[in-house]
Amino acid sequence: MKNKLYILLFLAFLFSGTTLWAQQKATPKAGEGISSFLLRHNRSPKKYYDDFIELNKQKLGKNNVLKVGVTYVIPPIKKSASESSGTKQQSPKAKSTKIGTTLNEPLFGKQLADVKVTSNRLAGACFYVVSGHGGPDPGAIGKVGKYELHEDEYAYDIALRLARNLMQEGAEVRIIIQDAKDGIRDDSYLSNSKRETCMGDPIPLNQVQRLQQRCDKINVLYRKDRKNYSYCRAIFIHIDSRSKGKQTDVFFYYSNKKGESKRLANNMKDTFESKYDKHQPNRGFSGTVSGRNLYVLSHTTPASVFVELGNIQNTFDQRRLVMNSNRQALAKWLMEGFLKDYKEKK
Repeated sequence: MKNKLYILLFLAFLFSGTTLWAQQKATPKAGEGISSFLLRHNRSPKKYYDDFIELNKQKLGKNNVLKVGVTYVIPPIKKSASESSGTKQQSPKAKSTKIGTTLNEPLFGKQLADVKVTSNRLAGACFYVVSGHGGPDPGAIGKVGKYELHEDEYAYDIALRLARNLMQEGAEVRIIIQDAKDGIRDDSYLSNSKRETCMGDPIPLNQVQRLQQRCDKINVLYRKDRKNYSYCRAIFIHIDSRSKGKQTDVFFYYSNKKGESKRLANNMKDTFESKYDKHQPNRGFSGTVSGRNLYVLSHTTPASVFVELGNIQNTFDQRRLVMNSNRQALAKWLMEGFLKDYKEKK
């Protein structure tokens, strides 16, 4: 009788233990937060974040920060109701947004959160919009009187305006660098903060970790998006810092390894050139296009373009930044550059 009892207890332990043995585990990359860690392992943060915290709460750092070198349990995939009932699921289809649909994006701020789709010219396209620096790194800093102009704040405002323009044209947009408070601002002198995150994850101070974090985020999203969208592109928005007397036009960098990246940069430049010819015919446009092995261009999978919007130290270039109408114009022209490139791709 005792032998039978021991055998039953052993079998119970054996089968209960299989679920533990089958658990998927992994270690995070440097600078990776919970959301990006889950995305890298094909788990939606919205769906699995709380489960992850519950499974790993003893291993997390302060404010639920992941520790490098620590192994974490990845939540098991939850079956949907249709899977549980044996119903066959259909393959996911690209989101089709009809003209007239109103979308909501809180990152744009209360007054501009509702976005009405007015065109389908970019339907089937997906964009990764990345403003430079952020969090602990303000980027380049210029001065106008008593005010400091921080690169990350002005790049972020233009990035939000661009994202909104793209959404109005029917595109899917992923805003990679985010500030939950700022929204689109019309002030000339934008207040400075360190609140920015990489889609909810803290931005590392270390430059390589910071750049790799946003590249990882884009690449994880792209692996899914490429199945649903015929055209996926990333844009990195920056503002240069040169000597105060050096006025510069907008210039563009492309990846030397991707022909689509070069075509996109040239289409952006052509668009800006045509806009300057129309709005400032006597001025001319001296912006350039060149290939560079910049970290973000080399480490992102989709074709991308790197944009420098001017010299934050120069008085004339500063007007391009502090006037909200100019920031809106820059965003609109970047959108039209994408539109030109998208038409050529099709």
